[in-house]
Amino acid sequence: MLLGPLLVRDYGMGWDERADRMVGYMSLRYMAQLLAPQVLAAGHFTGIHELATHGDADHGPVFQMLLAGLEIAFFRHDPRGAGWMRHLLTFGVFVAGVWAVYRLGRARFSSWRWGLVSAALLVLSPRIFAEAFYNYKDIVFLSLFALAILTLTRLLHRPTVRGALLHALVCALATDVRTMGILLPGLTVAFGALEMWARPARRAALLRAGAWYLAALGPLVVLFWPFLWEAPVARFWACFGSFRRYRQTMKVFYLGELISCQRLPWHYLSVWLLVTTPVAYTALAVGGAWAVLRGLLARPTAWLRHTTNRQGLLFGAWLLGPLVVIVVIQSVVYDGWRHVYFIYPAFVLLAVRGLRAGVRAWQAAPPASAARRMWWLAGGMLTLGIAHTVFRQVHDHPYQYGYFSFLPGPVAQRLFERDYWGVSGRDGLAWVLAHDHSATVAISDTLPQKITLHNNSLLLPAAQRARLRFVPHAQARYFLGIYRWHPGPYEPQFGTPVHDIRVDGMTILTVFRR
Repeated sequence: MLLGPLLVRDYGMGWDERADRMVGYMSLRYMAQLLAPQVLAAGHFTGIHELATHGDADHGPVFQMLLAGLEIAFFRHDPRGAGWMRHLLTFGVFVAGVWAVYRLGRARFSSWRWGLVSAALLVLSPRIFAEAFYNYKDIVFLSLFALAILTLTRLLHRPTVRGALLHALVCALATDVRTMGILLPGLTVAFGALEMWARPARRAALLRAGAWYLAALGPLVVLFWPFLWEAPVARFWACFGSFRRYRQTMKVFYLGELISCQRLPWHYLSVWLLVTTPVAYTALAVGGAWAVLRGLLARPTAWLRHTTNRQGLLFGAWLLGPLVVIVVIQSVVYDGWRHVYFIYPAFVLLAVRGLRAGVRAWQAAPPASAARRMWWLAGGMLTLGIAHTVFRQVHDHPYQYGYFSFLPGPVAQRLFERDYWGVSGRDGLAWVLAHDHSATVAISDTLPQKITLHNNSLLLPAAQRARLRFVPHAQARYFLGIYRWHPGPYEPQFGTPVHDIRVDGMTILTVFRR
C-alpha cells in the first residue's frame, strides 16, 4: 500500500491503454443516452464512438467505466494526472488481490504467518508487480478472481444467502472485466456439489445458497456490462465467441520465430510461465503438487473428507483448469501468458504448500541425520533463489516486466518478446527531450511505434510534451526501437544508436539518432 503511491510515477503507459479507456467512455456514453440524455450536452463524450458498432464493445468495461468516470470528474484536462490516477487505482485493486491471497493462505494453512508468506510471494513476483500498475485487464482480473475464490471458500464453509449474493457480485465483476470469469460459476457448482457430498448435514443450506447465487449472477453480469443490456444472452454468447476465436492475427515472437497468434503451439503458455516465474517458486510449486497428489492418490475418499484438502483441490482446479480449457478450445493468446495471470495466485498457494511440506520434513528429520543436512541444503538454495528474485525486482525497477527467471538477458532476447507493452517508450522519450534542447524534437511515428509513443507522451510534463513532433520517418531526427515485431538488430537506415534501456543484459528499447 505504501509502495503504490511512491512508485506509480515510475512506469510508462501500456500499448492498449487508450483503447481500454475508450471502452469505459463508450459504455458511459451509452448509459447516458439511455438514462440521462442531458449529460451528453456537457461535451464529456465528444468524439466517443458508438458502443454497439465499435470493435472493442465485447471487452469487459466495468473497471474502465469507473476510471472514465473519475477522469471526467477530476482530470478532464489533465491527461498526465489521469494516467497516474488510472495506474494508482489499478495497483489498489492488486492490493485487494494480495489481501485475498493472504486470507486464502491463512485459511488453507491455519496460520496468519503462512498467509503472509503467500501474499509476499505474490508481491515478490517481478513481472506481476510491474504490471500491477498499468495492466488494467489481466492484473485486475487476477485480483477479482482471487477475491471470488475467497468468497467461494467462505460460502462453502458457511452457506448463507448473504454470502451467496456477495460471491455472485464478485464473480459478476470479474466476468465484466474478462469473459474468462465464466469459469467461476463452474467452480462454484462443482465444489458446491463436492461439499454436499462431504458434509451431508449442510446440503439444504448449500442448495439454498447455490440457488440464490445462480439467480443473482446473471442479472449482476448484465447490470455492470451495458453492451449486454439490449440482448443479454445473444451478446454475451457473442463476447464468449470472440474470446474463444479472437480476431487478432498479429505475429508473436516465440522461441526465436515470428508465429501468428492463431497458430501458437500448445506449450506456449506453460513455457512462458516457466521462464518468467522465479525458479524457487516453481520448485516449491512442484513440491506442493507432489504433496497434494500423494495424499489424494493414497486415500482419495478419506483425503477429500477434510476441508483443507478440498481447498487444496480447488486451488489445483484454479491453476490447471483454465490451461486445459484454453488448449482444448484453442483460444487465441499472445503477449506471453498474461491472459492466464489469474491462475498465478493458485500457483503461489501451491508453492506455499510445498514450502510448508519442506519445513515439516526438516523438522521431522533427526538433528544430525543426512536427511536434516539435505533439507538444510535445500533451504539454503531456496533462500538464495528468493533473495535473488528480491534483488532483481529492486535492481531492475521500473523494468521488472523484462524479468526472465533463469535465462540470461542475451539469450532471452533471442527467444522471446521483450517489452510487448511498450511502456519503456515513456523513458525513451524523456531521454531524448533531456538530451536534445531544440524547441521542437521530431520523433518517427513509423508503425507500430506510433500508438505506444503517443500513449507514453501523455505521461510527460505538458511543456515537454509540447516540444514533441511525431512525423513520418523520413522527416524524423529520432527513432525509438521497441523490438516487438523487430526482434533482431535494427538496420542502419534507422539511425545511429545513442541510448539503450537494458534489463539484465537484454535490450528492451534503443534510441536512434538520424
